[in-house]
Amino acid sequence: MNQKLNVIALLFVIGFASMPSNAAVNVDYRNFDSDAHEFTALCSGSRATITFDRNTTSSATLQGSAPCVIKQAADEIILKGGEELEIKNGVIKIVG
Repeated sequence: MNQKLNVIALLFVIGFASMPSNAAVNVDYRNFDSDAHEFTALCSGSRATITFDRNTTSSATLQGSAPCVIKQAADEIILKGGEELEIKNGVIKIVG
């Protein structure tokens, strides 16, 4: 009986560990623009969007696993979570 419980517990742990997790990448930002900006990112192969409200300091979350890549005209921004961003003239810059 005890061996059956151990096997069931082991199967439960293996099953729980293999379940996909809903991860998120959170960033703090300061948008100096008078317009809100929405960017599309690629997070571990999945598309996600992030919106930066106008003229504000806040935080925003990408629903997906890190790293998340936001492509801009000049370069791409790689986010792992916890970064501090500045948005000026529609361009994202990592400042911390």
